Amino acid sequence: MNTFDVRTFGCQMNKHDSERIAGLLLAMGLSHAPEGTAPDVVVFNTCCVRENADGRLYGQVASVKALKLANPETLIAVGGCVGQRDGAAIVAGLPHVDVVFGTHNIGSLPALLNAAAESRRPVVEVSDSSDGDFASDLPTEREHAWHAWVPITVGCDNFCTYCVVPYVRGRERSRTLDDVVTEIGRLITDGVVEVTLLGQNVNSYGRDLYGEPRFAELLTAVAGTGIDRIRFTTSHPKDLSDATIEAMATHPNIARYLHLPVQSGSDDVLKRMNRHYTQEAYLALVARLYAAMPDLALSTDVIVGFPGETESDFEKTMQVVEAARYDQAFTFIYSPREGTPAATMDDQIPREVAQPRFDRLVSAIQASALAKSQAYVGTVQRVLVEGPSKRDAGVLAGRTSGNKMVHAVCPEGVTPTSLAGTFTDVEITDAQTWFLVGSVIT
Repeated sequence: MNTFDVRTFGCQMNKHDSERIAGLLLAMGLSHAPEGTAPDVVVFNTCCVRENADGRLYGQVASVKALKLANPETLIAVGGCVGQRDGAAIVAGLPHVDVVFGTHNIGSLPALLNAAAESRRPVVEVSDSSDGDFASDLPTEREHAWHAWVPITVGCDNFCTYCVVPYVRGRERSRTLDDVVTEIGRLITDGVVEVTLLGQNVNSYGRDLYGEPRFAELLTAVAGTGIDRIRFTTSHPKDLSDATIEAMATHPNIARYLHLPVQSGSDDVLKRMNRHYTQEAYLALVARLYAAMPDLALSTDVIVGFPGETESDFEKTMQVVEAARYDQAFTFIYSPREGTPAATMDDQIPREVAQPRFDRLVSAIQASALAKSQAYVGTVQRVLVEGPSKRDAGVLAGRTSGNKMVHAVCPEGVTPTSLAGTFTDVEITDAQTWFLVGSVIT
């Protein structure tokens, strides 16, 4: 084993897990496989939240069988949520897979790879318990030196009827406040300027440790470290407190961006989803957010075609989209996930009914996003530069506090690469649906 490649599917927590997987492999003495070469170890870090993620994963794992035919020493590992859910069944269906590990077994990966290499037989380790090392206790290779994912909770206690996360990530477990703050202090020393606090429901942070949520207190403490920019995801509307809104509005280093999944605008559908809020409560929360932070950028998740959704139910979702004025939305047509209550519900919605609703939703979201983007024209935005634009190496790409992508031409003699990881002021001169265009203020 000399080289490796990690292929990631799914959410930000999976991205962080992949950074940990890479850190472990580097600690074993492996290196990243040069582009265009065949790696000795391929690790798939998987997602099973959506049906298409499942299909993509199995298709990609099947496609690397050729690597093993060319070099029988190649090791193929499957981890993440599919690894946790399917376990040994993966090897039965894909016999060229050498290692399967669950979401709680990332730290075991080096030993599992060594065992598979020595025995030349598949090795499977999937634990039900999330006890033991927390997410940050393993070596990590960050994708960007200036940004770090910082898990504050793992698992979920909400059990939405469509979601597999509590079954594959376990019950909610929080880190201590002091542990999080100490880690961020180390990251600042290491040159990190932006952190993203991670949890399936960050707003309930600390309930298991302290008897009540303490996310607002955590946000305030993290802001007090002096880190330049703080993001967090994901927020559950039922647990987003006024204290958290106040913390966001008070501290300028907390990003003016919030991901607040609504899923549906219908009270009947929300009840069947087990979401524990109503349309009225959600929109009242949005109103309080905008009152405290008029410049807030808001994104959401929406599921179309949930079992039993009527045309009237969908119209209520469209009402929320109009009222909430979203900057972005992750939209999905419902797909049943095995083992969840919604998969066995009556009145599953046919694709031919759900698709037109989905198309209408996407059009409405695009119109809302464009209107929100256009409001930036003529303003000056503090942008964290990520590097060169994918389309033009001479144009920088970066993000505002509100998570808007910005493209701007660099001043003469300055390259986007040299600015990566730094903040620069950009005057916004044009707005498209999903990005802004501007010029760097020198």
